[in-house]
Amino acid sequence: MAVKLRLRRMGKKKQPIYKVVAADSRSPRDGKFLEAVGLYNPLTNPHTIDLKEDRVFYWLNNGAQPTDTVKSLLRQKGITLKKDLLKKGFSEEKIQEELNKWEKIKEASGKKSTDRKKASEKSEQETKTEAEVSSEDTTNTDNISQKEPDKENIENSTAEVKGAASDENTSKED
Repeated sequence: MAVKLRLRRMGKKKQPIYKVVAADSRSPRDGKFLEAVGLYNPLTNPHTIDLKEDRVFYWLNNGAQPTDTVKSLLRQKGITLKKDLLKKGFSEEKIQEELNKWEKIKEASGKKSTDRKKASEKSEQETKTEAEVSSEDTTNTDNISQKEPDKENIENSTAEVKGAASDENTSKED
């Protein structure tokens, strides 16, 4: 019997919660399973992963193959790293030390990604404000350029009216 560690969908419509289960690979997704070894909730921020590490190790050591998604979840929890270190024969102290280093690196990269997100949001806001300012500048220059011809037109039209009035005066005198 081929055993897989995979997700079993539960919860309501559009509100999924998944159980991480050890199941026969031939059984349906939400069908019969051998053992529930954890829970995964993708809707929380950040998503929640609760696993029984000892049972996950048991099934992995007995030949269970995790699906791609479950493998990703195991990596996020550090279980694959711990399994590899155990496989290489490291002591418990050394494994704990390596896991602590891994946690620090993970936290630092998480902070960097949030800092990057904040920086990109700030730059987007700055570009939006620059675009608004430049559009205001162009509308102001458009208004100025429109006003200047109006002054010229007014001056030209007043000169024409004066010229026409002077022509009328000369024709009356004749």
